[in-house]
Amino acid sequence: MASSASCTLLLPTLSLAVILLALCARGGEARPPPPLHGVRPLAFDEGYTQIFGSANLALLRDGRRVRLTLDESTGAGFASQDVFLHGFFSAAIKLPADYAAGVVVAFYLSNGDVYEKTHDELDFEFLGNVRGREWRVQTNVYGNGSTDAGREERYDLPFDPTDDFHHYSILWTSDRIIFYVDETPIREVVRTAAMGAAFPSKPMSLYATIWDGSAWATLGGRYRVNYKYAPFVAEFADLAIQGCAVDPAADHAVASCGAGLGLAPLAVSAEQRSAMAAFRRAHTSYSYCHDRRRYPVALSECGAGAGLLPGRMFGPDGMKQHRRHRGAARGHRGGAQDDDVM
Repeated sequence: MASSASCTLLLPTLSLAVILLALCARGGEARPPPPLHGVRPLAFDEGYTQIFGSANLALLRDGRRVRLTLDESTGAGFASQDVFLHGFFSAAIKLPADYAAGVVVAFYLSNGDVYEKTHDELDFEFLGNVRGREWRVQTNVYGNGSTDAGREERYDLPFDPTDDFHHYSILWTSDRIIFYVDETPIREVVRTAAMGAAFPSKPMSLYATIWDGSAWATLGGRYRVNYKYAPFVAEFADLAIQGCAVDPAADHAVASCGAGLGLAPLAVSAEQRSAMAAFRRAHTSYSYCHDRRRYPVALSECGAGAGLLPGRMFGPDGMKQHRRHRGAARGHRGGAQDDDVM
């Protein structure tokens, strides 16, 4: 762990050309998000430690690729050696192939081990799939134990994440959170006064796990893990952290923490914002801002001007509505997909 609450830039800077060359050499057409340019990925023993799974975690390529396996005995996971207050966190991930219903692969920040009842959390959760359907990814934003007022969104991925590696990244600063898929920002959460402690503001560790989420992950638990398809394998590469490492026992409200990271304020360019809007319109399958069953009164950040998607896209449960193709019988609109958010 870091020994003080001072801001530490953990990773040396390399030229953009060197970074892109290294990423391409590892195989994959996916382009990393802009904040990753100039950040050297860490080998496993430089910044991470295994937290469970025994032999179900394997290190490849001199520790620069991590293989996590789920079988009938256990899943597996690892965590960062340091605790961070703000930063940029990224991994190239390849998900389990074939039938993977009920399998959850997660890449996330959390402090639930320290703040059991008031924890913060930022997640990418990959929610398994039934053969022939798109993988779905869910992003979560929880602050101060606010899981009862969860800020979840879910998306269909526009590519097959089992074919090759794709980058998934989280930017967390004092005033905003941005989730990236490859070089495209897919979600931005801007801190507002009304959010209060619901905006994550305590130091967190970085985690990567694979586990059995049969009870809820795929179509609300309808499809469970089928271990005849085991082992289920997820691989992680390009593990990059550019963050402010802090001592979790010290006062974390340090004004200078993050000032030297070069990440805040980080503007989303007009081109990126256009790409984000297009992704969200095409691929968002659940929006908490439109879930009137959970939130009869929308949460404060769901007002106009917050990048809100049109309400006509969603049913009362927040699920995207799918209308019949032209030529279908009139009066028969497709309802929300048969899926649950949690």
